[in-house]
Amino acid sequence: MSTDESATVERTPDAAPETTVTVRCTGHIRREVGEPDMDYTFEGETLRAFLDAFFEEYDVADMLIAETEEEATAHGWVPEDVEAAGDWAKNPEGEQTRAFARVAINGQFNEHLDGLDTELDDGDRVSLMYPFIFCC
Repeated sequence: MSTDESATVERTPDAAPETTVTVRCTGHIRREVGEPDMDYTFEGETLRAFLDAFFEEYDVADMLIAETEEEATAHGWVPEDVEAAGDWAKNPEGEQTRAFARVAINGQFNEHLDGLDTELDDGDRVSLMYPFIFCC
């Protein structure tokens, strides 16, 4: 192949842009992925696109994403009839993290941003935490 025929790839108008983020993994996610942190490039610009690509490469979706409300709920911490103070934002069912797991972008839990539709920029830090707390 001559230099004129180099492997330059031209982006079509329909092609998704690539984004490179720094991924930080803790707990069981770190064990499964094998690295505490890495740079990761994927097609797209949202947390949803990142997770789809990352889960395709690393089999950790079941550790992070709850498919039902039951999987996302920790039981026994607060009586259900108590009205708690603060902002209790949560993602729609099927887009929530499991109890004791969290996904954060630049230190903020995704449910306090735009959930899985949160826009990501090159250089953002995506943290995959399970468990995100440890007790006894």
